[in-house]
Amino acid sequence: QLQQDMDKLAQLYRDDAAKLAKQRRTAARKLVKQASEVLASLAMEQCQLEIALPARESANPHPHGSEDIEFLISTNPGAPTQPLGKIASGGELSRISLAIQVVTASTSTVPSMIFDEVDVGIGGAVAEVVGKLLRTLAEQTQVLCVTHLPQVAAQGQHHIQVSKTSDKKSVETRLSLLQEEEKVLEIARMLGGVKITEQTLAHAREMLEA
Repeated sequence: QLQQDMDKLAQLYRDDAAKLAKQRRTAARKLVKQASEVLASLAMEQCQLEIALPARESANPHPHGSEDIEFLISTNPGAPTQPLGKIASGGELSRISLAIQVVTASTSTVPSMIFDEVDVGIGGAVAEVVGKLLRTLAEQTQVLCVTHLPQVAAQGQHHIQVSKTSDKKSVETRLSLLQEEEKVLEIARMLGGVKITEQTLAHAREMLEA
């Protein structure tokens, strides 16, 4: 009797696992398509994203189903796809993560997200797109972003300046929450360097207001 019960439960598991696998294949195709569209807007149109669903090594029932999930990527045309964590640089990883999170934002339950080096190797219009995507993502969850680009920083709702001071004995890192006029000055500094002109300040105000 116990063996019969086990056989019934095993069949139920196989049926449910097969349904889950079918749903995953459908979701994977949809996610790849939507994330690839976002990546194209982030100057990564040559990037090929794949989601593989290899069977688990063990045939024993598993709470997560009968297959693993692997994110594969190729950042150069013609190159084979490889595991995301192995070949993507820090900046690429941040942008790929951003694309996936933007697409799945409506179903995400992550309370906070941190993006570092998301602006590496980009500038101009692409940097503005990154900033807007981060702003969109921030409607669903708290987003912390470390950036050196004014186009990205200007999209933030709160601005924290990170600075370092040092003497012969130690180095001190200081975080300062910027108020409205301080935000303008910091964006202007990122735009214009050491010497800040009235024109640079006006541009900074325009970016923050936009």
